[in-house]
Amino acid sequence: MMKRRFFASVLSAALVFGAVALFTGCGKEQGASAENGVNAAAGKEAVAKENATAADKEAADKVAKLIDKIYVQKKTATTEADCKAAKAAWDALTDTQKELVEGEFADPDYFGRDTGDVSKDDPLNSDKNCEKEILVVSFGTSFNDSRVNDIGGIEKAITAAFPDHTVRRAFTSQIIINHILARDGEKIDNMEEALERAKKSGVKELIVQPTHLMNGAEYDELKETLEGYKDSFETIKIASPLLGADSTEENSGQKDKTAVAKAVVADTLGAEGLESLKEAQEQKKAFVFVGHGTSHAAKAAYSSMQKVMDELGYSNVFIGTVEGEPEETSCENIIKTAKEKGYEAVVMRPLMVVAGDHANNDIAGDDEDSWFSSFRKAGIESLSCVLNGLGSISDIQAIYVEHTGEAAGLSPKKSDAAADTLSAGEYKASFKTDSSMFRVNEADNGLGVLTVKSDGSMSIKVNLASKNIINLYAGKASDAENDKANRIDPIDSSVTYPDGTKEEVYAFEIPVPSLDTDFDVAILGTKGKWYDHVCSVKLS
Repeated sequence: MMKRRFFASVLSAALVFGAVALFTGCGKEQGASAENGVNAAAGKEAVAKENATAADKEAADKVAKLIDKIYVQKKTATTEADCKAAKAAWDALTDTQKELVEGEFADPDYFGRDTGDVSKDDPLNSDKNCEKEILVVSFGTSFNDSRVNDIGGIEKAITAAFPDHTVRRAFTSQIIINHILARDGEKIDNMEEALERAKKSGVKELIVQPTHLMNGAEYDELKETLEGYKDSFETIKIASPLLGADSTEENSGQKDKTAVAKAVVADTLGAEGLESLKEAQEQKKAFVFVGHGTSHAAKAAYSSMQKVMDELGYSNVFIGTVEGEPEETSCENIIKTAKEKGYEAVVMRPLMVVAGDHANNDIAGDDEDSWFSSFRKAGIESLSCVLNGLGSISDIQAIYVEHTGEAAGLSPKKSDAAADTLSAGEYKASFKTDSSMFRVNEADNGLGVLTVKSDGSMSIKVNLASKNIINLYAGKASDAENDKANRIDPIDSSVTYPDGTKEEVYAFEIPVPSLDTDFDVAILGTKGKWYDHVCSVKLS
């Protein structure tokens, strides 16, 4: 009965509607028909959109599962094929579908984030036969620019220092190795693969140089892996990590820690365009260097680094860690200390060999729990971040070279070039100074162009960090005041940074009396005062 009454009501309404339509004319009837057609089309479009969204999600979920499958720390027989499959599936997605990729570890950034030009990287995985090898072992990073500048910078320095050895690379993180292989097609050896490659290549003397900051858990695992290969080579020697041989003792490796402290402070001051920490103090600016942190006994190295900074008089420098271990290095404790001391501005930098995921996300990221966001929420608005790893600093590279030499009982090769042994022409050369402000622009990795003339005289052209230095003088500041004729004027120049951005800077053509020897150069800044500095030039 209910159904019938409903049908009768509908029928009556339809008859009434038909009668009204007859009296009001066919124009109204045609309008209603058109409106019904539009509604029908809209309904079909909504259904199609709903179906398309379901299809998009299904395709995105498939890729997410493939990414999660290769986001593992142990390589299997199918890992390389799985990496290729994941990339092929990603490439087949539409832009809309790529944005929907979400899994346990997967997200659109896995394949979609631009981290630089992979073609600039050398995986150092040749099969060349050799008897002497230096294996440079790193945790690794999927950030291409950082891999080139930080890890690659250390590898190149070691290669130049020990030309009689073959230098090869190994990463300890299979997750990172898989990421690079899947996204960029670059094959990097894990520890076992690198050691098997060394055996196959006929290596007798193996030197292992870890790029680790300290001898923590990863360093222990490295030694354990090498123990299984002790009968595969005539000798295996393990070099010290950056902060010295025994990071578990707070006062160990003071020489290395002091050298690291001076190098990272000088490089960061230069990146910020500051002449000294005193100048930063006057601006109420603190420097916060953030390491990873660890529950391992090696965490004492972070406390020791803070002690070294204090002993050097770097009172506005603080050591923090992402993991907050040791406790005093946590973000909240660093914020509290910085505010109590009245600092109104903060410069952050990773105290890590590479500026990878932790640096870009945990420190400088936009998430509400990043260090950047945490400082801002605490009321410190003036914030900047120097996103360069320690490995890009030439003085840090030199420490690794020294450690490699100590382990092997070798002396690093020094440039034996002099003006009378060089033919006229242009050469790549490093230009070092004792100043963080007067330095080669970071885009040039400490290098300039050395010109040797037929008469043996030399000069080096270098791009500086900014336009804050307006005159140079080959000699002492006291002579520069009166010897205007021999002042060196700046040259307008442009540099291109790894992220593709460009900047207009000053370059200078500086006379070089001899290579590998300190010489005086005075600089005139925008404040109108001359400063004395010591420089040196070395063939790269």
